[in-house]
Amino acid sequence: MAQALWKTEPEDHDYPAAASYLSLLAPDDVVAALVKALRAAPVQHFHAKDILRAAGLPLLPADNRHVAADLHKIEQGRRLSPVLLLRGDLATGISLQIADGYHRVCASYHTDENTDIPCHLVAVPPNRGHA
Repeated sequence: MAQALWKTEPEDHDYPAAASYLSLLAPDDVVAALVKALRAAPVQHFHAKDILRAAGLPLLPADNRHVAADLHKIEQGRRLSPVLLLRGDLATGISLQIADGYHRVCASYHTDENTDIPCHLVAVPPNRGHA
């Protein structure tokens, strides 16, 4: 199977998708601040297996419609968009949040669990609550 290739920056539509997800977890002002921080965050790299573990999320099957679409992109050599993450908090038991890119993480895991995924990672300010 082909190795996942990655774009250098998230696509513009990834940020509204992240905001939509985060709006289920936090008020609008917090979501707006988090999305702004995600846009400004530097790229960091994490393994697919570690992202899933930190988020406490299951690996979606390769035949999941969205995972399959991303696997098809990988097979075609098309680049995937980096993932948008909110740092968890080990002390309080809050898991990492994948604000956008869960299916891309799963697709890359299916190709190689040690896939190095570019991510924009931000911490939630303590006075703003956690998403």
